[in-house]
Amino acid sequence: MIIGIVKETFPGERRVALVPNVIPNLTKAKLEVLIEPGAGQSAGYPDDTYHEKGARIAADRNEVLASADILLQVRAAGANPNAGQADLERLRAGQVVIGMLDPLWDPPSAKQLAERQVAAFALELLPRITRAQSMDVLSSMATIAGYKAVLLAAGVLPKMYPMMMTAAGSIAPAKVFVVGAGVAGLQAIATTRRLGAVVRAYDVRPAVKEEVQSLGAKFVELGLESEEGGGKGGYAKAMGDEFYRRQREVMTNVVAESDVVITTAAIPGKKSPVLITADMVKAMAPGSVIVDLAAERGGNCELTQPDQTVVEHGVTILGPINLPATIPFHASQMYAKNISTFLLNLVKDGQLNFNMDDEIIRDTLVCRDGKVVLPRVLELLKSQ
Repeated sequence: MIIGIVKETFPGERRVALVPNVIPNLTKAKLEVLIEPGAGQSAGYPDDTYHEKGARIAADRNEVLASADILLQVRAAGANPNAGQADLERLRAGQVVIGMLDPLWDPPSAKQLAERQVAAFALELLPRITRAQSMDVLSSMATIAGYKAVLLAAGVLPKMYPMMMTAAGSIAPAKVFVVGAGVAGLQAIATTRRLGAVVRAYDVRPAVKEEVQSLGAKFVELGLESEEGGGKGGYAKAMGDEFYRRQREVMTNVVAESDVVITTAAIPGKKSPVLITADMVKAMAPGSVIVDLAAERGGNCELTQPDQTVVEHGVTILGPINLPATIPFHASQMYAKNISTFLLNLVKDGQLNFNMDDEIIRDTLVCRDGKVVLPRVLELLKSQ
């Protein structure tokens, strides 16, 4: 069975789905790895490093797409809606596609895959269970995004993060407020603390208070936290408009006192909730910075522009998208571990095993045999 790795075509995407070090584990499982020339180059993995680990370098992309039984990608289908169309037309019946597909945000893309008679697995739908932790691409990529967000803010903020005692006098530490204490938020807290800033954090889920405090940050209690804020699998869930209105109201003072605000609130398959209004930005001191990690889904800040830097009232608002692609070497390393572990769970004795009693397989299989089979995506298609 041939595993195909192609060069990513999403604009600015520098990651690769598989790195050389995981190939021996796949060849032991009776799998052959076929790589498009230059697929890992932008991530820091040249072709010869793949060849040394036992992979075969294809003549071109067409050979990979035509030969692969299973195609591993970072961004496919709905996660690469424009450039990905060229690959869609070359997929053949019976092929398997594994990667981030974004079917909850773009359900019609799942239907397109089904029409090509392929079986497609969306890794962002992995259940949050212990057995799936080593496959959790969202957590891996969120770790990188949280880390990089802090560095982006540091590069723009006209202050230093740590407190310093110098011959020229004392320098007060920067004040950082992290909104959302999921994986990205916790990593942002940890990174900010290592740089010496004072950190406060907020989340609608009170259960994360201890995690925030264990990293040396203060948990901001707005009096709105609720156990209902935790959705399936530990994700925050969408709350009502009135909740978000009250949240913004009581959060205003905390935001105004902060030098840096990092927002991470995202709801799977939905537009990001607006947590920082234009009026809240106006109340911040000139020179302050907002890094909005939810920019790709509309943003947590009312003034965010995806993939743009906006300056309003002297406040710099960064709306980065696809931050993991800016650290492609380690992002690819982590992603490759996740996807190869998933693959080895799917393949037994060199053959595909669609074990629908396995919730990892059942919850990520979007389409098969010409049909969209995932209930969540089917419901979204029916509602459109």
